[in-house]
This record gives sequence, structure tokens and C-alpha cells, in this order.
Amino acid sequence: MKPAGVVRKVDQLGRIVLPKSLRKRYQMNEGDPVEILVSGDHIILERYRPRCVFCSSMEQVSEFKERHICVECLQEMSGMKENA
Repeated sequence: MKPAGVVRKVDQLGRIVLPKSLRKRYQMNEGDPVEILVSGDHIILERYRPRCVFCSSMEQVSEFKERHICVECLQEMSGMKENA
């Protein structure tokens, strides 16, 4: 992880402002979902990308009935239906 060299204070509501240069570099716009991850004493912010509810893959994920599922799991489930 490369330090950005920017210091921000947390406000009374626990918010911080990401500098415009970082938002632009990482193509983060107002309203974009952000995932907060913790690794040891580090807090990591990532643009949110949905994961498959079955295998946690982030590749080729679609939404079905308010859940996310990848193409591979969908194909596997289709094969189970045909074999039943």
C-alpha cells in the first residue's frame, strides 16, 4: 500500500473527505458505493463490486431477486435442474 501523503480529520459524525485528486484517479463519483475493509490495524476503502453469494467471485456477476450470482454458479445451477 502506497501512502497518499494526505491527512484528513474525522468529523463529529465519523466522516472524512477523500481528496478530489484521489476520487478522480480512482473514478469515484458522488453516490458510488464504497466498501470498508479491515486488515490488522489498517482500514481499506475500495469501490464496491458485488460478489457472488455462492462462491464470492466478482467476475461476471448479475443480480437476481436482489442477490448477486456469477455466470459459473448460474450455469452449475441450471445443470442441476436438468439432472433432477
